[in-house]
Amino acid sequence: GPLAGQGAEMAEQQPGQGFRAGLLAAVPIVLGYLPIAFSFGVAAGKAGLSLTEAGMLSLVIYAGASQFLALALVTGGAPLLVAVATLVAMNLRHLLYGPALMKQAGPGAGRRFAWAWAWGLTDEVFGQALGALARGQRFSEAYMFGLGLAAYAAWVLGTLAGAWAGGGALEAWPALDAALGFMLSALFLALLLSVLNRAALPVVAAAVLATVAGTLIWSGTAGILAG
Repeated sequence: GPLAGQGAEMAEQQPGQGFRAGLLAAVPIVLGYLPIAFSFGVAAGKAGLSLTEAGMLSLVIYAGASQFLALALVTGGAPLLVAVATLVAMNLRHLLYGPALMKQAGPGAGRRFAWAWAWGLTDEVFGQALGALARGQRFSEAYMFGLGLAAYAAWVLGTLAGAWAGGGALEAWPALDAALGFMLSALFLALLLSVLNRAALPVVAAAVLATVAGTLIWSGTAGILAG
């Protein structure tokens, strides 16, 4: 039937472009996500959230560093609508990831299951997928499923581990606690630098200037949107 045909289409991938290849390509992201998600789980426990509540935040929101902001807003007593609007504003950039990725993939790229794998398009997954295309790899939805699923699982499992460890798990290592906050930014920067070319430099420079100006004049959220 049609569903069987769709499954066969996804399964027919060249070596290095299937689901397993996506899982393997996600290893650097997984290694970056686990400690940061652990740190978030610890922070959630310190804020009074239960293991289930912390896990649900990562399972449903899945917004990386923005979850730390969500935690601060919710536990700080911010109105729900204010918290939601702030998080949406910070993550509007994700609306650009799908179109940018499909443009790089070309008009013949399959997008039948985009409604599912697009859920996993975080900053780092997008950077990894874009890098694979820039290195000549053909776009594959099965690859996107493997890449996104591994990253998603690492984030949720890391959160659960941190929440289970408790709010005081990192108090003995303040330097490590401080360093974990920069790991997401460093990972994303490394992925983008791997595909940086001379033609992109003016765009990068403009984005950096806009981000810095928006942050200094208004706020970090405004800087991200301006960039």
